[in-house]
Amino acid sequence: MCRESMAYDVVIVGAGPAGLSAAIRLKQLCREKNVDLSVCVVEKGAEVGAHIISGNVFEPRALNELLPQWKQEEAPIRVPVSSDKFWFLTKDRAFSLPSPFSNRGNYVISLSQLVRWLGGKAEELGVEIYPGFAASEILYDADNKVIGIGTNDMGIAKDGSKKENFQRGVELRGRITLLAEGCRGSLSEKLIKNFKLREKSHAQHQTYALGIKEVWEIDEGKHNPGEILHTLGWPLDQKTYGGSFLYHMNDRQIALGLVVALNYHNPFLNPYEEFQKFKHHPAIKPLLEGGTVVQYGARTLNEGGLQSIPYPVFPGGAIIGCAAGFLNVPKIKGTHTAMKSGMLAAEAGFGVLHEDLNMEIYWDTLRNSWVWQELQRARNYRPAFEYGLLPGLAICGLEHYILRGKSPYTLKHGKPDYEATDAARLHSPIEYPKPDGVLSFDVPTSLHRSNTNHEHDQPAHLRLRDPKIPELVNLPEYAGPESRYCPARVYEYVPDEKNQLKLQINAQNCLHCKACDIKDPKQNIEWTVPEGGGGPGYSVM
Repeated sequence: MCRESMAYDVVIVGAGPAGLSAAIRLKQLCREKNVDLSVCVVEKGAEVGAHIISGNVFEPRALNELLPQWKQEEAPIRVPVSSDKFWFLTKDRAFSLPSPFSNRGNYVISLSQLVRWLGGKAEELGVEIYPGFAASEILYDADNKVIGIGTNDMGIAKDGSKKENFQRGVELRGRITLLAEGCRGSLSEKLIKNFKLREKSHAQHQTYALGIKEVWEIDEGKHNPGEILHTLGWPLDQKTYGGSFLYHMNDRQIALGLVVALNYHNPFLNPYEEFQKFKHHPAIKPLLEGGTVVQYGARTLNEGGLQSIPYPVFPGGAIIGCAAGFLNVPKIKGTHTAMKSGMLAAEAGFGVLHEDLNMEIYWDTLRNSWVWQELQRARNYRPAFEYGLLPGLAICGLEHYILRGKSPYTLKHGKPDYEATDAARLHSPIEYPKPDGVLSFDVPTSLHRSNTNHEHDQPAHLRLRDPKIPELVNLPEYAGPESRYCPARVYEYVPDEKNQLKLQINAQNCLHCKACDIKDPKQNIEWTVPEGGGGPGYSVM
């Protein structure tokens, strides 16, 4: 059956901060130059913002450039940062440290709300946005140039048969294709490999962390809008990089989360359970008591920084935002850099389509922008912690207070995250306390709060390259780590009729966090897009 094909000047995959900023900038340029270019954005979430999750202390620098009148136009950015605390936690105490963050002029926001607002601004300018459609393949011409994307078929049963509601995917063909899929984008990763984009920029491998987050509604008397807190230390051990965040939003809500670097060594570590444990710390528990959880979610984030950015231009388009990896690790911010990358790619793309210029201009302007300057200054913070917590803090102190980002050296990252996992025999199992149902919760309870939903009768979007590896390698050698690093209990080892443990994949639970695609020790799990519209349904994340 032939697919319907739709042609646009620019096709953008992903309605996040980068994708929507690119779309808005393109349409602004069209108005400035009196040119008519067609722009479409395809988004796998059921609605714009449904898959967007972030801390988020927002730096408005890029938004000031893109939409200078955002305050008058009622952007959902209303809570300025009022205080900035930084603690080092032990099991029972919190020690205040000088805050290395500079958050004056920043705001505590919900990024999913901001993205919905940006989507409205894009549509006002004439951008066509298609939520609920998952880009599942890259389209190439005879010269191996990217000419758009194909969305996946809808209404296919688990056994591969077509259901009554079967609908063929569509081809969205573009003169330029921009990939703004977010961290570990599946199509972006394929293009990076196909065109050897890491080799082209001499980039190191990307390194990642898993962020687990809840939004709570707390008592009025405990709520201080704009107050932010970051912590290091407990509950993580000194060889595991990570920390927590706690941000006071508006309407008595707080954003609370734990970020765990995925190059941790101990296969028995469970990031979800570490987060549940964290909430019982004596310095955190009193704030949460009497409160209720509004929403839960999880997502991986890029932490490789400057060293890990691939060459972002490919024949026919470019990679933008977190799909390329512009997160500023010491700032714990990537929204402003993602937006700026989208704007720069839009300007380069407009030059290609209207002035017959070259898309490589995006790479040149990116390296001459404040994004590159930021990442250049921040490049040594994350790899400093390869040496452990205390040496990492010492190196970061040197970078921040003395060298001020102008160090004459560039540190390298260690092993890729999947290679960092030790054999189980080198560690002891970790006993985590049972959830109390008040501050800590089991995974099914949290999943319900993420509004995650997938059509059950569809082919599994989590694929094993070799179905034998879980039982032959992962379980005996690493004690089945996929049953712990996944924050949604997608992977479970259950006994079969012979009482032998077999891996069961509960794909309907998937939060689209991508941790499995990153952390599986043998890189045996491939994350592909499910039917469009599936996954989490975030509203305040």
